[in-house]
Parts: sequence; C-alpha cells; structure tokens
Amino acid sequence: MAVLMVLAPGLFVLDKALAGGGHFYPPVSDPVVAEECGSCHMAFPAAMLPARSWSQMMGSLDQHFGDDASVDAETAARIERYLVWHAADGQGARYAGKLLRGVAADAAPQRITELPKWGREHREVSRAEWADPKVGSKANCAACHRDAERGYFDD
Repeated sequence: MAVLMVLAPGLFVLDKALAGGGHFYPPVSDPVVAEECGSCHMAFPAAMLPARSWSQMMGSLDQHFGDDASVDAETAARIERYLVWHAADGQGARYAGKLLRGVAADAAPQRITELPKWGREHREVSRAEWADPKVGSKANCAACHRDAERGYFDD
C-alpha cells in the first residue's frame, strides 16, 4: 500500500502526459535555463521550436523581441545547448511532431505563436479575449492554460 502511495503521483503525471497527447511539451528542467528565460516570461518548452530557431534566437539576445536579454557567454552556451538538445527536431521530437507540421524544413520560426498549428489551435479565441489585460499577449500561455509551466497546454 505504501509503495502505491509513493508511485501514484508519478503515475498521475504520466497519465496526464499521455492523455494530453499533442498538448504536452516537457517543461524546462535546467535550473539556469528556467531562471534566465523565466525571469521575463514563461520558460517555453524547447520542444516547441526546432533547434535552428533556438540557435538563431540565442545569437541575437541583444535584440530579443525588443529587449536586450544578453547573458554572459558561458550562460548563453549552456542555454543554447539545452534548447538545441531538447528542441522539436531533437530529443523533444516525440512531443513536437504535430506542432511543427506545416513549417518548412529550413525555416527558423522565432515565435511559437506564428506556427500553423498554434494558429489553428487558437483560431476561436476572440480579439476581446486577446485584449484582456489579464492575458497581455499571445505569449502568455499561463493566462489560459493553468498548467502551462508544467508542460500541459490542453484547455
């Protein structure tokens, strides 16, 4: 009985991940990546973009969506290694297949919100909902997906 109680939480998470199917992306597990990226916005799961996107993004941190997100060279290298390794076309591929459908093989999208699947998934969200001050921007996944920071993006 005690073993079952210890294993139950893990089984619940696994069950939720399997049930979420195309809506689960492993959250950032590296503490440096989580801290550096998560200090300004949610640390997006690396499996949401291909490696080439992350590499391009890391190469222009001084112009990161209108902000200077520069970090020292060692930290930048660690973050890039993590993101590239866990990217949609790397270790994160088992979770990202559907999300990258329709993205050209040589494309390096910079915004998850511009992916074709993201657009299809959010087409029913009204302009008024996007304009809600509690939402702030399309990049604020947690405004609608309460478990986004844990990798679950189902409704």
